[in-house]
Amino acid sequence: MKLIIGNKNYSSWSLRGWLACKQAGLPFEVLTVPLFGEDWDQQRQSNDLAPSSGKVPILWDGEAVVWDSLAIIEYLADRVGRDRFWPKPDDARAMARSMVAEMHSSYTALRRECPMNMRERVPNFAPDEAVQADVIRILQLWAEARARFGKGGPFLFGSFCAADIVYAPVVSRFVTYGIAVPGFAQAYMQAILEHEWLAQWLTAAEEEDWVIEQYEMPVQA
Repeated sequence: MKLIIGNKNYSSWSLRGWLACKQAGLPFEVLTVPLFGEDWDQQRQSNDLAPSSGKVPILWDGEAVVWDSLAIIEYLADRVGRDRFWPKPDDARAMARSMVAEMHSSYTALRRECPMNMRERVPNFAPDEAVQADVIRILQLWAEARARFGKGGPFLFGSFCAADIVYAPVVSRFVTYGIAVPGFAQAYMQAILEHEWLAQWLTAAEEEDWVIEQYEMPVQA
């Protein structure tokens, strides 16, 4: 398999696709395409990226091509068994799927005001009401998942699963912008950041020398 991703420092959806591949446990190679570089328009039209209209991540598995992080998660779950990605109990799996879908389609204020930038720390960030509402909703979901289903480990549903994959970039955003969270969320975030895959990704993001100026100037409320 070949996974095409964007810059590790900035591309939250690339992180999700990469984590999904790691979770699957299948061998894969990674091709990094610097987003918005000088030849970005040309790269977007390449054979590798054309099926996704130039969006990353995109997964090639032989002749099969999958784009969109959630589609990659589902494709790989079909390949290796859904229990590797989703909790087994019906009630836990139902909540995990709903949380993943909500992350995939919602939180536009958080995405807009707090673009992912793992190398950055933004002092005195003041989230507006829309961002605060997104943060509160996320923390409510984290709290419910941990309280109902998290007794078997430090992650949202105990063991690392698809829900943790899609919320890992949110953890990064909360760190970058100094978002205050309660103790249970701090413990969860620490577990995510200490996971060997996240540590590996963070180290690689720190070592990148690409800079995307539009993500270096976060919008302040």
